[in-house]
Amino acid sequence: MGRKSPYPEEFRRDAVALYRASGGKRTYAAVAADLGITGETLRTWVRKDTGRPSPEPPGGSASSPAEELARLRAENQRLLKAEKGVAAGAGDPAPGSRVFRSGGAVSPHRWDFMSENRAAFGVKRICRVLGVSRSGCYRHQATASARAARQAEQAAAVAEIRQIHADHHGAYGAPRIHAELRSRGRKINRKRVARLMRINHIVGRHLRRRKRTTIADKMAPPAPDLVMRDFTATVLNTRWCGDITYIAVGSSWMFLATVIDICSRRVIGWSVADHMRTELVTDAIEMAVAARGGQVDGVVFHTDRGAQYVSRAFAEVCRRHGIRRSMGRVGSSYDNALAESFFQGMKRELLHGRRLTSKAQTRLELFCWLAYYNRRRRHSALGYLTPAEFEQHLISSHTLSLVA
Repeated sequence: MGRKSPYPEEFRRDAVALYRASGGKRTYAAVAADLGITGETLRTWVRKDTGRPSPEPPGGSASSPAEELARLRAENQRLLKAEKGVAAGAGDPAPGSRVFRSGGAVSPHRWDFMSENRAAFGVKRICRVLGVSRSGCYRHQATASARAARQAEQAAAVAEIRQIHADHHGAYGAPRIHAELRSRGRKINRKRVARLMRINHIVGRHLRRRKRTTIADKMAPPAPDLVMRDFTATVLNTRWCGDITYIAVGSSWMFLATVIDICSRRVIGWSVADHMRTELVTDAIEMAVAARGGQVDGVVFHTDRGAQYVSRAFAEVCRRHGIRRSMGRVGSSYDNALAESFFQGMKRELLHGRRLTSKAQTRLELFCWLAYYNRRRRHSALGYLTPAEFEQHLISSHTLSLVA
């Protein structure tokens, strides 16, 4: 009998679905790199899954991949036509307007006007009419090449900012784009990045606060608060936190439960389902334990007082793995602020302004975004490193200290 895989079944199934969704445009190694596994591991999972009937998504109707693709394409075309400012040509100036008329645009800079017309009227006459000095005009002409170089450099910076903004699905604002530029070796001021984004109308996503949906079980005995709003840790696997959020899919709902390592902000366990039974949170904690190699004795897991987290089944799973439960107060989002902040960022970057209709597609997009968050998204609390980079730095520093 072969060795049991350390990865949960849900993770393996979603990884296979992510590879197949690429339609052969991405290699095993490229998809596996986003998930933190090897390409050969992913290849093995796909090979084992070949020929199996795709499981019907919970609560959804079964359909062939071709039918699902056709439906998604039709939905995309409908949204492009219905969404204001998205359709091709939306916002273009009217034909024949001054934007397209030759010579219609007038330069707002007087020095540029003087440079263009000095041969016809003479520098002295133009300076007298505009009330400026001739020395300023000559200085402007002498620095023309330097200005052109600055404009070219600025255009290159704006192009790189647009590329980073697009690579991260329009979610990054000035701080994270600045961190990404610095990691690429470009020396640029953060305020300059903000200014270039502002004048070029490049904006990250923002989301309004949403109300909490925790349903407390008043009959169950709560666990003590071992965190007391101190969401910091210097060592991995000492403090975790988690919560549940909801995602609207058509006329129904899907639910996501997460487990986050407070030290590195990495999502080490998650589960997606169309119900809020206790299995949702126990599956997430089991995945987190497997991701950390099974040795998590003594770790503190902080949650709210939702019915799933105070249930007897969840308490038994925590007891079996040596996990110490911690709970905040009822009705106080600040007592679980880190998990609340994570869900707010996820909904802002992935779900804001979208109307999801397919449960299978929603599950795939959530899985893809969580992999992106762990390995590519820069985190402000980590000095704009990604959670995976931060953990690697911690492990390297610990190894060097042991050698020393």
